[in-house]
Amino acid sequence: MSLTAKDKKKTEFLATGRRKTSIARVRVSPGEGTLIVNKRPIEEYFGRKILSVIANQPFVVTGTTGKFDAMINVDGGGLSGQAAAVRHGIARALINMNPDLRKPLKVNGYLTRDAREKERRKVGHRKARKSPQFSKR
Repeated sequence: MSLTAKDKKKTEFLATGRRKTSIARVRVSPGEGTLIVNKRPIEEYFGRKILSVIANQPFVVTGTTGKFDAMINVDGGGLSGQAAAVRHGIARALINMNPDLRKPLKVNGYLTRDAREKERRKVGHRKARKSPQFSKR
């Protein structure tokens, strides 16, 4: 980890992550590896283990697990979208902290904002593509 003299003074790195309708505001600072999401521990907030694993992936890939604390505010969407938004935000914050970490994060796709959104409902259809049952007579 090569922090410049200016970065050593600045101990908190901010970033925003997005996925579907979820937005995560992330603050990463040097620490023991605690992740707090909406004032609760990450395991308690997400409930399912896989969602905490998804949110932690940028730390695992860069080898910085347990070296940084993250304070995260997330809202909008469901838990799965929120976990992906947190992952995106953490990856961006790590880049702000140390640009050398860009390569492993980019290769694993954690810096790309997943732009897939829900398709709008069409007139005459029950959902975006589901049509009413067809009757010949």
